[in-house]
Amino acid sequence: MRWTIKPQPDPQKVKSLQNSLGIDEKLCRLLVQRGVETYEDAKLFFRPSIEHLHDPFLMKDMDLAVTRIEKAVKNGERIMVYGDYDVDGTTSVALMSTYLESLTSEVVTYIPDRYDEGYGVSFKGIDFASDNEVSLIVSLDCGIKDVDKVNYASELGIDFIVCDHHRPGDILPAAVAVLDPQRSDCSYPYKELCGCGVGFKLIQALHSNNNGQVDELIPYLDLVATAIAADIVPMTGENRVLAYLGIQVINSSPRTGLKALIANVKKEELTITDVVFIIAPRINAAGRMKHGQHAVALLKESDPDLAAQYASEIDKFNTDRRDADQRITEEALELIIQLNEQDRYTSVVYNEHWHKGVIGIVASRLTETYYRPTLVFTKSGDKLAASARSISGFDVYNAIEACSDFLEQFGGHKYAAGLTLLEEQYESFKKAFEKVVSETLDKTLLTPEIKIDCPLDLEEINPKFYRILKQFAPFGPGNMTPVFMTNGLQDTGYGKCVGEDKTHLRVVVKHKSSPSITAIGFGLGDKIDLIKNSQEFAAVYSIDENDWNGNISLQLKLRDLKPALNE
Repeated sequence: MRWTIKPQPDPQKVKSLQNSLGIDEKLCRLLVQRGVETYEDAKLFFRPSIEHLHDPFLMKDMDLAVTRIEKAVKNGERIMVYGDYDVDGTTSVALMSTYLESLTSEVVTYIPDRYDEGYGVSFKGIDFASDNEVSLIVSLDCGIKDVDKVNYASELGIDFIVCDHHRPGDILPAAVAVLDPQRSDCSYPYKELCGCGVGFKLIQALHSNNNGQVDELIPYLDLVATAIAADIVPMTGENRVLAYLGIQVINSSPRTGLKALIANVKKEELTITDVVFIIAPRINAAGRMKHGQHAVALLKESDPDLAAQYASEIDKFNTDRRDADQRITEEALELIIQLNEQDRYTSVVYNEHWHKGVIGIVASRLTETYYRPTLVFTKSGDKLAASARSISGFDVYNAIEACSDFLEQFGGHKYAAGLTLLEEQYESFKKAFEKVVSETLDKTLLTPEIKIDCPLDLEEINPKFYRILKQFAPFGPGNMTPVFMTNGLQDTGYGKCVGEDKTHLRVVVKHKSSPSITAIGFGLGDKIDLIKNSQEFAAVYSIDENDWNGNISLQLKLRDLKPALNE
């Protein structure tokens, strides 16, 4: 691992903030690193409020979208709410359809079949709309590149409102309104919303146009927070406000479907991290293993018994997903060795029998193992479909775009993308992708990097320090969990490997005159030699709480260890 200490902020700004807040200097340093420089900034950061949201009408085409929906409601037109099959898409559909149903009974929902229709708006979905006398489609988390599909809908007399957050292509779809903060001609102040976030801005605009108060929409934020967490968008600005309020809803009064989904979670309070690892995979599993409509049904269900039944089915899908993911990851790792491709700059693997629903997860697992841009392909109808994942600092979307001559379709973000191609183009694409990556990738990025916020002495860690640190949450890109580094640590003699397979490291450390503190390093069991015989070592870690039989104490969550550094 590469240890990189982040650039340290201007000492004057840190001192000024410390004078106004009256808290530890290191905490002020962390805040200034996150762009929090004044008392007012800190107030916004520590106490996000629904009043801090931007005016939704600042988004390009928002007025057109609101006018068209209000016309549809007034005239009793049938509206289809169409969304992608992942967490962002299904939560968006549940959010938008639930709100529209408070205005009109003429609402239908549609999630494309991952295997039959693939990603984005489909001709089949538009035909379904036409057959069911739909005259307006609102697409969420998709549609920005579906120029031909929107044209097709128009030919059938169906209007479109696109709500998306992906990068647009050169041509925008000819929809009534295209809501996407990534549009180059959109001056909306916050560009990083997820699809569900864009959907929320639309219902915020509709609500305010009918003289509604924005705080009346807080109950919808459990869905928005779930989408923000799952889609790994930056935890900054408006996203942070929505996630902060949404996690409160999840913990105090979640909708019936979410309540059923987390019924067996033995935690008093869920965090955004819990949403990422507990709620999101289950919602995703519906679209991966069966159909995304199952997730929408759960998220919209108000009957507790039915919700419990739906949650149980989704739990089963998630178990199946885990089994498939594990098996295919093992096969993919074997294939890389078999093809003798361990030393390439990319990992690109294909098996026509791999389950399309888990290739994204498998791509993530391979990236963890070999740490390079990765694509996992499988057969999808008469084409091949792939999920791409990248490493920190490398834009895989741009690399795929550079190979677009070989592709039928592609879309996504800097770190995750999807694409389809004809089978006969697979080898040519694989070769071109390796060439593009090898020529554009900064080779230092191939060693995983740990970014350290600042060095810390153990004596600086106390309950008050941690109590304020906790209030930096919710954490995510742009506001990651603070990571510290301490040099000159020593084991007090209790260090050992733990866990069933002894792959984890548990150690009680001391430093200078500080009291000893327990540290746990998951997957760091092989580093035990670094701590033996009271030799000094350096550690990178975050701070969290350990709850053991009701006794709560602070502990270090180790990220990496090295022999003591020469300072």
